[in-house]
This record gives sequence, structure tokens and C-alpha cells, in this order.
Amino acid sequence: MTAAARPADAPHAPARTPGHGSAPSAVPLLLRGADVVDGTGGPRFRADVLVREGRIESIGRRPGELSVPAGSRVVEAEGQVLSPGFIDLHSHADLRILIERTHPSRITQGFTTEVLGQDGLSYAPVTDAVLPQLRGKIAGWNGDPEGFDWSWRSVAGYLDRLDAGIATNACYLVPHGSIRAVAAGWGEGALTPSQLRTMQELLARGMDEGAVGLSTGLTYTPAMYADRAELTALCEVLASRGGFFSPHTRSYGAGALEAYREVLGLARATGCAVHLTHATMNFPPNTGRAPELLAEVDAALADGCDITLDTYPYLSGATTLAAVLPSWASAGSVEDTLARLADPAALARIREALEVTGSDGCHGVTADWDTIEISGVAHPELAHRVGRTLAQIAAQEGRDPFDVLVDQLIRDRLGTGILQHVGHEENVRAIMRHPAHLVGSDGLLVGAKPHPRAWGTCAQLLGRYVRELGILSLEEAIAHLTGNAARRLRLRERGLVREGFAADLVLFDPTSIAAGATYAEPRRPATGLSFVFVNGHAALEDGEPTGALGGRALRLRDGQVAAR
Repeated sequence: MTAAARPADAPHAPARTPGHGSAPSAVPLLLRGADVVDGTGGPRFRADVLVREGRIESIGRRPGELSVPAGSRVVEAEGQVLSPGFIDLHSHADLRILIERTHPSRITQGFTTEVLGQDGLSYAPVTDAVLPQLRGKIAGWNGDPEGFDWSWRSVAGYLDRLDAGIATNACYLVPHGSIRAVAAGWGEGALTPSQLRTMQELLARGMDEGAVGLSTGLTYTPAMYADRAELTALCEVLASRGGFFSPHTRSYGAGALEAYREVLGLARATGCAVHLTHATMNFPPNTGRAPELLAEVDAALADGCDITLDTYPYLSGATTLAAVLPSWASAGSVEDTLARLADPAALARIREALEVTGSDGCHGVTADWDTIEISGVAHPELAHRVGRTLAQIAAQEGRDPFDVLVDQLIRDRLGTGILQHVGHEENVRAIMRHPAHLVGSDGLLVGAKPHPRAWGTCAQLLGRYVRELGILSLEEAIAHLTGNAARRLRLRERGLVREGFAADLVLFDPTSIAAGATYAEPRRPATGLSFVFVNGHAALEDGEPTGALGGRALRLRDGQVAAR
């Protein structure tokens, strides 16, 4: 069903043509006859909703109750669900949000706010020395575009760049690995007291400039070298400033539960809020073990800790191919890693870890070459390998899978992205049902065949897991996507369909919403969404992106997160 839009004083006027930007914020907007799912988890209700100057001005539950100003734009929403805009707790759009400003992967599935700076590696704060190394380290996540303007160095500078024009709202986490590289370089070892103080100062400054918390990637260099004392000192800074800790833990495989216990212990010890990002129980050792993770979460909640977690509604993971290497092999710069890959003695150690003992970079398990699929490459001459597993490539080329791994990493200068097919459906469903559950896409937006979750997460949740499987009610799922997520982020006047709140809204057909993205065609937009509004601007209209740039950087100030 398509919602129709017309001016209030022209009953038979046609809808605006899609693709021509957002409605002027000064023109009132009436969404008439929608089934409102307001983000609280409560039952839906029929209502008219009036939006003016980017805010929800009034909600009328009786037909004709609202006084509609002359010249208002009217969207006929009967049969559609109106919900708050969806919130992505784990976005890797740090560069795409600036390069492809219309941001179709987010807008076409209903995300209106996303949290950047994930997994401990992002682009602020940095120094002139660290930035080039960092760009190489995470090229497989975000690309490394030629001619891009990298003129910022601070969190404030990055957030200001976002405010120059973006399609969605965005929050930012200070990345642990980046500030560790600034303070102490990329190498192994415990920090000196001076280096730790520098990291604390960088974190405090980043939060004072508007960051909402700290992320870490404890299977990625250099964050994986952090000890308990280092993490405790940083979490104490977070607790003092009202931020939260978003850890990519030390293992999602053989040591998953121990890794979760470590960060839940930090919450108990420091009083810091903890958000367990992409909290999956993957790899063969964790089949059916989600209840054990959830028991740990429940125990921490019972102890008074502030704990949430997010998942994505898919079974495959996604990262870079270099991430599977043992930590010692990834220490230092890209050039250092490439040198080890060319050293026969180092290669023998790497092979032992990947094929015999288990690599800490591969979550403590041995590499299953049948599960590692190349999703994107930096160099075009390697494009023929995209969409195939390392085992398939090895069979087709008559080579050993480990040798294919090494060849790929060297020729692509570590710029290769991968999918890892290591998830378990029963774990996904169990974690999704938990009341502390939120939603994160964790989708990489570069590569020829990225994970479909980058374009399909919200619609996959609402279509497959809600409508088809009944794992959650629609009201519960929307609360996970909106109101509960806004509470985690401490968003001021966002996340609910409520008078006075920002008009971040999604209008969709609950009978047809579905993910269009597949592993074969990962950039197909979702279906069933009619309108997406960001701060009252129509970013999606009649199912088509408009090019509107209504988003803002959302900064932490005085315990709440809001636009400046």
C-alpha cells in the first residue's frame, strides 16, 4: 500500500514527485490515520500526527481532532504503521556518510540515527602520523578513497564535518585502538603510566567534544594488547562523564563467555554502562549456548549494572581477512604485517595458529576455509575472487587454502573484506528475545559483495523475524529499534512518537516490509517502506530516496545527547 501525500487545501492534488529533496521544514506535515507504534512497547493506536519545524507538534487519536494549518502537507497513512525512526547501534558508515551523503543503505531501511566509531578503530582523534596507518588498517572496512578531505583530527572536527550535511543523525564513540595508537603506537605491551594518562585525556576530551562513549576492538590491534588495568582506567573516565562502553570482546568463538564476563566485570567494578555490541555466540563451540550468555547478562542486571546488547538478524559475520591473523602477526603497521607474510619462519607460526592451535584473531578457533568468503577487494585484479570461499579458490586454482590467504593479503595490501559463515539460528533468536536487546547492523558498505545486513537489517527483523516467525511482536521489535535504543544513547526527545519529540519517523506497511538485500545482491533496498523523515525532512518518499540532508551530529552534553 502506498501512502498518498497532498496539500491540506487541495484535496485532489497529486503527491510530490520523489527524489527532489525534503519538504521545507516550515511547512506543517500531517500524517493522517496511521497505526502508531510509538516505541514504548505498548499497543498500537490509530492517530493523526502533526509535524512542524522538525518536531512532533501534536497527536490526535480521534478523527478530525487536530486543527490542521492551511497549506499543510498531508500524507494519507491509513493501513500503514508509523513508528519512530530506527536506531543503528553499530554502524560502519564513518566514511560513507560523508562520501555518499544521500546514504541510501540507511534511509531505505528506516534508520534515522546511527552510532559510528565502532570496534575501536575510527578516524578521530588522530594525529598526522597515525592517520595514514589507520586508513590502511581499516581500508577493508571503509575503503580509502582517493582525494578525500581528511582535514579534521579531533572528535569535534569530525562531528563538525558531519554537521555540514548528512542524511541521518549520527553519534560517535571514541575508538580505543585509535587513541592507543596516538598514545603508544601500534605495538604490543602494557602502557606506561604516562601513556595511560594520555589515553584517559584523549577519551575525556573526545567526550567533552560530544562523543557518547568508548568502543574497543579486543581482537584487533592495538586494542587487543590492553590489559584489565587499562580498560578499567578508561571505563572510570566513561562513568564520570555519563558515557557507555561498547566492547568488541576478546572472543566470539572459543573464549566467548570468558570474554563477556571480562567486560561485565568492568561494569561491576567501575559503574560504567556497558553495551555488548554484536553480541552473538558464533563458531562451532557456541552452538546452542546463547542462554549461558543471557544468564551472565541477567546476573549483571540483577547486580544493578546498566547493560544492553545488540545483534543483527543474520547468521554470517563480516570483517577483514587480515583480522583472522594471530595478534602478533598484526602488530605494528601494514608494512610490518606484510613483511611477516613474506618471512618463511613467521608464516610457519601463522599457519600453526590458523590450522592447528587456533588464532586469537580468529576468536581462538582454527580457520575453517569453507566458511571464509571474500566480499570485497581493494585491487581490481583480485575481483574474480569475490563471492568465493578460500576453500573454493584453492580448489579452483590448485593451491593450498593457507597459501591463498597469504597471496590475497599480500596482493591486496590487507584491504580484503570477508564474510564468515559461522552463526547459529537458535542463538540469534534467543538473544533477540531478551529485553536488553537492541539492533545493530554492523554492515560494511564497501566491497563488491558486502554483507546484506548493511542494507537489510531493519526489514529483515520486521519481515522475517516478526511477521513470518513471530519471534517478537511488532511493538516489541519497534521498541528494541527505537525507544530502548534512544534510552541507551540518552537521546534527548528522540526515539518515541511523542509530542515535542524530534520528527524522526518511519511509515511502512507491516504486511510487506522485507529485506531486498541478499548475499547474491547485497545492495538491493528494502521493500514496504513509504516514508522516512529525519528531523521532519522527508529522506524517503513513496519508497524512493529524496536526497534530503536533514541529519545532524548528536553530541553528549550534560548527561543527554542532542543536536547542537
